[in-house]
Amino acid sequence: MIIIADGGSTKCDWILLNDKGEVELKTRTKGLNPAVFKPETLKSRLEENEDLKEIIPKVTRVDFYGAGCGTPTPVKNLEMILNDFFEDAEINVDEDMVAAALAATTKPGIVCILGTGSNSCFFDGKKVHMEVESLGYVLMDEASGNYFGKRLIRDYYYKFMGDDMSREFAKRYDLDADTIKRKVYKEDNPNTYLASFAEFIFTSEERNGYFYKLIYEGIEKFIERRVMCYKQAQNVPIHFIGSIAFFSEDIIRDVAKRYHLDIGNIIRRPIDGLIEHYKQNVLKVY
Repeated sequence: MIIIADGGSTKCDWILLNDKGEVELKTRTKGLNPAVFKPETLKSRLEENEDLKEIIPKVTRVDFYGAGCGTPTPVKNLEMILNDFFEDAEINVDEDMVAAALAATTKPGIVCILGTGSNSCFFDGKKVHMEVESLGYVLMDEASGNYFGKRLIRDYYYKFMGDDMSREFAKRYDLDADTIKRKVYKEDNPNTYLASFAEFIFTSEERNGYFYKLIYEGIEKFIERRVMCYKQAQNVPIHFIGSIAFFSEDIIRDVAKRYHLDIGNIIRRPIDGLIEHYKQNVLKVY
């Protein structure tokens, strides 16, 4: 049986498929980004999931698609951990952009991820091509969860939010300066921590002018830097994957009009599209 995994910094979805393409198990672990988490953290997050432990003898192949899997060193570290956990399985690790492309379309297009982090690629129908290599949450990640989290914290401290919203923000989060600095500069997983604040935007009762402006500016920066860099941008559909994209669909479409872009599929969770891809294209020849 094959396991396909879609892993980010916040969470990782695991699907066990039998030879007929039927889903035998769905489970979730905490995030498994090998560029962010230490090997011992990755290992412990796998081992604490009892569902995965139980199916180890059934698994003959693991296809893992994840954030942080675009460069050799973190890929090698994750491969070693997966090999130790799934002892008798073939292990394949690829970047999350590949999973996003396979989930979004079978035809040429630009595929974008807007989740805890952000990224983009041109998909030619078979392979992904990256115009700009991602440098992660400190230097890039426009319009991602951690991007919006950083913006909210800054706006709160600079008093750009307005009194009512600042009070509501302070009720929901620990905004003590020492806590924030410790979480960002001394503890593990600062990108996930920062992204947790973005929930404030998308769970509020209404999308007011402040929220709209905040999201619009982030999406605009992303499109300018991570979509328009592709020469094909105005000739192919632009697909979006991830929770931030899903909850920002109306603003994505508003920004896209300015750049004469054709918005294609907007998908919250790529794992469902991956399942269909494996049924149609992998299990038939496996």
